Amino acid sequence: MKITVLDMDTAAIDGDISLSELARLGELRVIGKTGGEDTALLIGDSDAVICNKTRMTREVMENCPDLRYIGLMGTGFDQVDLAAAGDHGVTVCNVPAYSSDAVAQHTFGLILNYFCRIADYTAECAAGGWTEKQYFSAFGLRTHELAGKTIGLIGCGGIGRRTARIADAFGMRVLAFVRNPGTVRDIPYVEAVPLERLLRESDVVSIHCPLNADSRELINLRTLAMMKPEVLLVNTSRGGIVNEADLAHALDSGMIAAAAVDVLSDEPMKPDSPLVNARNIVFTPHIAWAPVETRQRLFQTVADNLRAFLEGRPQNTVTHA
Repeated sequence: MKITVLDMDTAAIDGDISLSELARLGELRVIGKTGGEDTALLIGDSDAVICNKTRMTREVMENCPDLRYIGLMGTGFDQVDLAAAGDHGVTVCNVPAYSSDAVAQHTFGLILNYFCRIADYTAECAAGGWTEKQYFSAFGLRTHELAGKTIGLIGCGGIGRRTARIADAFGMRVLAFVRNPGTVRDIPYVEAVPLERLLRESDVVSIHCPLNADSRELINLRTLAMMKPEVLLVNTSRGGIVNEADLAHALDSGMIAAAAVDVLSDEPMKPDSPLVNARNIVFTPHIAWAPVETRQRLFQTVADNLRAFLEGRPQNTVTHA
C-alpha cells in the first residue's frame, strides 16, 4: 500500500511524533507543508492519504483513481467532500475525542492565569517590581479565589465534562447549557440551565460546543449584554461561535471584564482581526489540543484506523465505502 501523509508540519514539532506505526503498513511518503499545490499531484498514485487541513475535494478524488482511504489527523471532517468520497469508494476515518483532557487543561490554564494574574505578576517581577517592594509579599494586583465562583459551560460533551470535573475540584458551582438536559443528569455537580440563566449567573463562561448553524455567533452583542460585568469569557472551541467585533466592543466598553481565546474565526490571526487591540484579552494560537502526549495519542489512532481498514474492519468511519 502506498501511503502519503500531508500537512505533517501542522501536527509535529521538529519530528517529535513518530510515524513508525504507519511505516509498517506500507510505503510511506511524508510531506511537511502543503499550500497552493495541486493536491492530486502531491498524492500521486497513493492508496491512502493521511491529512489534516488539506481539502480533499471531488476533483482531487477524480484525479486519484487509486485512492481508497482518507485518514484524518483530528475529529473534524469538513475539509473532505464526503459525498464524493462515497461516490468514489473512499473510506474516510477520523480520530474522535483524542484531545479532551488537553483542551480542558488549557481551559483552566487560561482561567487560572486570569484569576491568579500569573502573566501580570511575571511581567512585574521581570521589570524589577518585586525588588522595589518594602514587604515580602508584593500583592499590588488583585487576585481572586475560584472556590465559590460559578462557571457556565456552553456545551458539556467530552471536553465540557472534563472541564466540569476540574471546576468541581476547585469548589466551583457548575452550570451547563446543553440541547438535552438529560445528557448531564449523571453528573451530580452539574446543573443544566437555559442559556440566559447561565449567562446571567456565571463568573466564567466557557465555550465547549461544536460550530454549527445553531451555535454560529451564539456569543454576540445580545448575549454578551446578559453576562455579568466582571465575567471572564473563555473560548477553546471554535472561533465562529463568537461574533468577534461584538466581543471587541464588549471588552472595550467594559460590558464584560475579560476574554481568553485559543481560537479565532479566521486562522491564523489576521492583522485586522477585531480582537487584535481589544482591551483585557489573552490569546493562545489554537494550541489547546497540542500537548505532545495528545499528539502521540492522535497518531497512534491514525495508525490504528488505517490498520483496521486494511484488515477489513474499518473503525471511526465518517463515511464507509
